[in-house]
Amino acid sequence: MKLILQRVSSASVAIDGEEISSINKGVLILFGAEKGDGERQADFLADKILNLRIFPDDKGKMNFSSLDVGGGILVVSQFTLVGDCSRGRRPGFDQAADLDTARILYEYFVELLIQSGLKVGTGRFAADMEVKLVNDGPVTFILER
Repeated sequence: MKLILQRVSSASVAIDGEEISSINKGVLILFGAEKGDGERQADFLADKILNLRIFPDDKGKMNFSSLDVGGGILVVSQFTLVGDCSRGRRPGFDQAADLDTARILYEYFVELLIQSGLKVGTGRFAADMEVKLVNDGPVTFILER
């Protein structure tokens, strides 16, 4: 599983020009599932994200987690994260999980985040989406498991 996590001041996702979800202060997560991924990876990454101390304290040090600050979470599926660009000129997606498995893992991952009690928004799985964000910092992390 590969995730891009960005600390944001705001983020939203739209389909055909219509906003379907948005958050203010929090994190935007781009989610990519690979062959062999399962609930174990999703459990680990959800816990990591909820408790990762990436929000600043009053001295500007990253000392608070999403749970500490009550930040929103916006999760957007993005299979291109698992694309392999090491050969040729076209990305290869041989390592991407099949559509049904990826959807199940995405929904499972989102449900884990919802259980935290934080505001959680989503994109629409396998849809063509427009994602807007204001990266705060900028603070961006790549998480893999």
